[in-house]
Amino acid sequence: MRVNEFNQPIGEDLKEFELPKAPTIDVLEGKYCRLEKLSSHHIKRLYHHFKANEDAPNWTYLPDEQPQNYEAFESYIHAKIQTKDPYFLAIINRSDQDVVGMLSLLRINEKNASIEVGHIHYANKMKQTCVATEVHYLLANYIFGTLGYRRYEWKCDALNEASIKAAKRLGFKYEGIFRNHTIYKKRSRDTCWLSMLASEWSEYRMKFENWLDPFNYDEFGIQINKLSL
Repeated sequence: MRVNEFNQPIGEDLKEFELPKAPTIDVLEGKYCRLEKLSSHHIKRLYHHFKANEDAPNWTYLPDEQPQNYEAFESYIHAKIQTKDPYFLAIINRSDQDVVGMLSLLRINEKNASIEVGHIHYANKMKQTCVATEVHYLLANYIFGTLGYRRYEWKCDALNEASIKAAKRLGFKYEGIFRNHTIYKKRSRDTCWLSMLASEWSEYRMKFENWLDPFNYDEFGIQINKLSL
């Protein structure tokens, strides 16, 4: 532990630290999917997945209400295309070129080298597939390896057990609950905070790459070795 001239413990010296860059993704290519900057040509396929009654439960923990017609959905997406923070991305399944989801990078804090992933919305067909995992490999590798952030955050409603479970599986560490943190949809929300650090990513990256290797899938497309971070 470092100490100052008063013998008080102080944090790591970051005099050589370089500020990270803001995200400017056009395309991030993976084996099974790619991430593209959200644009108007994604709207029709996203609407196909997100308009359905079957998708209604996926809106419960999102900050927005489910649009009830195409015109409302088109306005909803156009608003997200324009914003730089959150910075929205579309998820494309390479096997059929379908647009199967969207998410964003947000609370982009270059000064403190911290960034968050959020507004995660997967089509039901995408859930529990290798695409759903590779998306987060691509993002983490971009955030730490290309942009140079130190801290990558995941926050969600503390009642959203599926989101918390997914974050932990992907290597995000639980940090605690912010009680009465915010109000949305006329509900009180306690917020669960999780994070991943740049110092952890080198080990995680290898595990992601081993899990995503085509040889890790049997003839039925089932993973042989599980992702364990």
